[in-house]
Amino acid sequence: MLGGYHIFTITHRDTALSRIQHYIVPAAGAELRQRLEFLKTDLALDELMYVATCNRVLYFFHSTQQVDDGFRQRFFHYINPDLDEASISAVHHLRGIEAIRHFFRVGASVESLVVGEREILRQLRQAYDQCNQWGLTGDALRLAMRFAVVAAKDVYARTRIGEKPVSVVSLAVQEMRKYQLPLDARVLMIGAGQTNALVAKFLRKYGYRNVTVCNRTYARAKALAELLGGRAISLAELPHYREGFDCMIVCTGATQPIMTPQLYAQLLRGERGQKLVVDLSIPHNVAEAVGRRPDVHWIEIERLRRRAAENLAFREREVAQAETLLEQYIEQFPTICRQREVERAMSRIPQEVHAVKEKALREVFRKEIESLDEEQRELIARMLDYMEKKCIGIPMRVAREALAYQSSE
Repeated sequence: MLGGYHIFTITHRDTALSRIQHYIVPAAGAELRQRLEFLKTDLALDELMYVATCNRVLYFFHSTQQVDDGFRQRFFHYINPDLDEASISAVHHLRGIEAIRHFFRVGASVESLVVGEREILRQLRQAYDQCNQWGLTGDALRLAMRFAVVAAKDVYARTRIGEKPVSVVSLAVQEMRKYQLPLDARVLMIGAGQTNALVAKFLRKYGYRNVTVCNRTYARAKALAELLGGRAISLAELPHYREGFDCMIVCTGATQPIMTPQLYAQLLRGERGQKLVVDLSIPHNVAEAVGRRPDVHWIEIERLRRRAAENLAFREREVAQAETLLEQYIEQFPTICRQREVERAMSRIPQEVHAVKEKALREVFRKEIESLDEEQRELIARMLDYMEKKCIGIPMRVAREALAYQSSE
């Protein structure tokens, strides 16, 4: 069983992030299911699990056949016929305990682009549930997935690998919350790109609803505002915005400050009091003169990036302890596999013992039993029922004890 585990994977460690898409199955929904089913059948795989994220593609499968370079070529030519031999050779092939080790390390985010990011465990579970629902997985991958989740949870519980935010967006929102911005605060969000979309998810999570989204393309502003239950305006309307603000979040693709001292003063509309200004742009979209105002609490990206780097270094110092914990689970897994193999091999014992009992009663000793009175027949039946239960349990217990003894040596 253990020798049948295999992983084909390509990650941010092996190739540019822009090239990872070439190893992804170019399909979704019912079409993805159909293609994975065909892949499993055509290559005679016992089980298959497929995981695709922004920085890794992983095919986790179980097969008793030989998995060599020719097999890998056929596998990836089906995924993407345009992949050349060098690209296919760049795919890592892990088998047996090394495949399990990699899978456990991925689940515990030790192999992640951002160490300690728990999102990967959710992605693994989601991918497994989908493949299981489609009938692609079975007992072997179920066992590996179950123990990968247990190992990952133990790592997160007993180390600090997941502590201290390392995303600039999460750090920015953390700073906003430290500032004790009220939930009814007027939030003016300038820009509706990917970064501000992530900020918007945090705002919605924490209950901020009084949000105005401003963007060069009004349709994108409107889509993001609807997510927050707020309102949208175009960038051209910004100088005429009269609603005021308590917090301004700026992130656009502009290459120079769009929030000039003049525009900032115009947006204030004479209001006094401290304002929170968050600039997540590279280069800065908020003029330094605005950020240095005494009535502005300025959160700018360079300071956030320095903190993110410090926090990531902290997490990486926890990796050694995480790896030690993971190795304990990895060392246990071969024994778990052998136990499961024994259980599967012995799964027929109850039926076969029952069949022997029934044959004894109905064929071998039928005449002798028929000569007995009712009370005697009931006694023999109870004795044989008792023996049946004991005969089923003994070999299972002895096998487990033998495996436990082997693993302790």
